[in-house]
Amino acid sequence: MPNLVSHHWLKAGALGAVAALFLITIGVLGWQFAVQGTDRSLTTGMRLGADFTLVDHNGDPITQAAFEGRPTLLYFGFTRCPEVCPTTLYEMAGWLDALGDEGRDLQAFFVTVDPERDTPEIMKGYSEAFTDRVIGITGDPDEIARLVAGWHVYAAKIPTEDGDYTMDHTASVFLVDKHGVFKGTISYGENAETAIAKLRLLAELS
Repeated sequence: MPNLVSHHWLKAGALGAVAALFLITIGVLGWQFAVQGTDRSLTTGMRLGADFTLVDHNGDPITQAAFEGRPTLLYFGFTRCPEVCPTTLYEMAGWLDALGDEGRDLQAFFVTVDPERDTPEIMKGYSEAFTDRVIGITGDPDEIARLVAGWHVYAAKIPTEDGDYTMDHTASVFLVDKHGVFKGTISYGENAETAIAKLRLLAELS
């Protein structure tokens, strides 16, 4: 009996330790998730992306190399987006205007996740309605899929009741330094002051 009791308490203690470690882990992950949209630092150093050949909204060829040489804002969306995309492009235009000369070296791209409908002409008209600082990217659906996967972006076609479809997609703006290295994100709806502070840091890396 003493051995059984001792074994019971050892087992309970081990389970308790595992549970405590699990709660600590969940707490840390929860904290990271909570501050993701408010942290002004750029601390990541991950290289994302994939080789691709697409066209910009002027019909000119564009490749992964376009995301190097200058600090870059990279956003994935589509022109028929009802709210998130127009709001984000409007905010991007505001951030760049607010930075003025501090942000003169920043470049920005808007990659469609709906290349079947977003032609270069449509992308150009849509992007330039907000700012001439954002260049649209579209092209072959397979190449778009390669680019989307390379940046670990979520994009899915969602059928609508009228027989058409919409797109569900990642809503964050990716921040990339001049070496093409991913440095962080600006979340959808993030405080403008925090977003501008991140872009100021990104510009200083140029």
